[in-house]
Amino acid sequence: MTSAGQELIARMAQRDTEALARFYDRYAPLAFSLILRIVRDRTDASEVLQDVFWEAWEAAGAYDPARGTPEAWVAMRARARAIDRVRSLRRRHEMFVAPVNEAATPEAEAQPDAAESAELRGAVRSALGELSEAQREAIELAYYVGLTQSEIAARTKQPLGTVKTRIRLGLERLREVAKRP
Repeated sequence: MTSAGQELIARMAQRDTEALARFYDRYAPLAFSLILRIVRDRTDASEVLQDVFWEAWEAAGAYDPARGTPEAWVAMRARARAIDRVRSLRRRHEMFVAPVNEAATPEAEAQPDAAESAELRGAVRSALGELSEAQREAIELAYYVGLTQSEIAARTKQPLGTVKTRIRLGLERLREVAKRP
């Protein structure tokens, strides 16, 4: 059985722009809240959000429902692009080059629906609460702070293999929790 999100992705693969608009409306609040947590700047988050959905449009034909839900597909893209942005800004800062603000006027920012965002945050908090403290810390550092596994190992003073295992097992546990009705 295919979900509404999977159907939208399939239509996007056929270059249906209406499907892209509906997919954006459905998943932008989830992606935006995740991106904002990582980049911590609304303007940067809005730009990353657009990149995520452009990438989703381009990669819709490669979507494999057996590898994850549309929510997970978007969330992974959002996380990766947000981390890329943080690293890019960090490199610019380290080189002492101020980033150029190309926006001449304030843009209307994507505003996730407050109720939906609160519901998603609650579900994520609840799922994270079912992890061990070590797994939760590793996943939060990776997904919310944007650290690499090596950076997490250095910060927590744990072997890299331990960090990798904690993240892998934590994500497996989160998948199990997400499958519950």
